[in-house]
Amino acid sequence: MTNSYELLKALHSLDLPIQERDAWWWPNSGTYEVVIGAVLTQNTKWQKVEEALENLRTLEALTIEGLAKLDEELLREAIKPAGFYNTKAKRLKLLNQAIRDKFGDFTNFQVEVSKRWLLEKKGVGEETADSILNYACYREAMVVDSYTAALLKAFGYEFEDYRSLQAWIIEGIKDYDIKVRELFPNIPKAQIYALFHGMIVEYCKQHKKGKKVDISLIEKF
Repeated sequence: MTNSYELLKALHSLDLPIQERDAWWWPNSGTYEVVIGAVLTQNTKWQKVEEALENLRTLEALTIEGLAKLDEELLREAIKPAGFYNTKAKRLKLLNQAIRDKFGDFTNFQVEVSKRWLLEKKGVGEETADSILNYACYREAMVVDSYTAALLKAFGYEFEDYRSLQAWIIEGIKDYDIKVRELFPNIPKAQIYALFHGMIVEYCKQHKKGKKVDISLIEKF
């Protein structure tokens, strides 16, 4: 494998379950729930995040106004399944208030928020910011994560940091734009980024043992 297009093509051929729950892979994409989920998923399994989100749904706290009204003690209890609940509750409250003060509502946030603004917020790193931009705001932001790094390491690629890994993934998509669009006709590039990340995650969830990813299936293509 010499570029990310080859990886994308191979993963696409495997018919991974990337659109079973949502057209953009992340459940309930395009909603404020994604912003909350992107914070909650830090250092924990998605199954636990879903439990926390369901608790917040019951409390009607998956909107800017709903979360603002929720008492922080009750918020901590609701998100306890996702772990680090004291820290995450504080960061969610601060982020939610900042969004409310700066943008007013979620529609404005989707259109106006920048990655730079997100990264200035406590507890929001590169991956969290890109997840929010791509899955909540439908922006052209390619999310990469530990699964991405582990998968590429199995092919002999190692990167210094998040941005260099991200740049390598984006480069192949741009260089082979016409072929990429043949794989995914009639959908925006932002959604292609979303599904590419989803394919990587779904493949690694099935084929990663410890720190190593079995790439035998991909190598066949």
